[in-house]
Amino acid sequence: MLFCPMLFAAPKQHVVGFGKWTTVKWFVGEDETHSLEVKIRPLMVDGRNKEFTVGPAHDVTERTFVMQRMFRLNDSLDNGEQESRSARWRWERGGWLLVDRITGKAQPVPLPAFDAYYSTVSWFRDYAAYCGLSDDGKKVFAMVAQMGKRKPVLKKPIGDASDADLPDSACSTPVWQRRPSRVTFAPKNDPRFTYTVRSHAVGLVSEDDEAGEE
Repeated sequence: MLFCPMLFAAPKQHVVGFGKWTTVKWFVGEDETHSLEVKIRPLMVDGRNKEFTVGPAHDVTERTFVMQRMFRLNDSLDNGEQESRSARWRWERGGWLLVDRITGKAQPVPLPAFDAYYSTVSWFRDYAAYCGLSDDGKKVFAMVAQMGKRKPVLKKPIGDASDADLPDSACSTPVWQRRPSRVTFAPKNDPRFTYTVRSHAVGLVSEDDEAGEE
């Protein structure tokens, strides 16, 4: 009887926060000889560094938020010859993480056709809008994904991938608006188009429809 209250005790709440911003070099381009200065900061849980993140956080609920991951990758050659006595490390941009402020848990957010190098995600509520790439990297898709759903709400081909090899070059960052919830995509070589998100369905809004609403 004395131990019963302990069984129903509330779970321990963890302290989730961020460390100081640091600038690192991110090597980009086809030959990876050009570098961009990127500001990153550590995701801290109970005072310990759990992940490195880049860009702003997006609050999904009062309890959860998403962040894009930044990590170090071993760039040493494994060809039987020792390049140097120390490993070569380089920074790479990764996928998105869903972070729980209560439990301190950080888990990957699966985004179909998302490419950490070329895709820029625009968040609204629990929806992510971005331009994704096919597995072979030749086709570009306008994507809208909802957290917790395996299939994307929207996956629309918008052309071939450009020859640009710079980050975030799949297309411009999609722009959200509310009431109604809609997102506008602006492909580089095609006219812009807007989709309205209604529950789990998506309806196309043409340029003529937008003009009639004004």
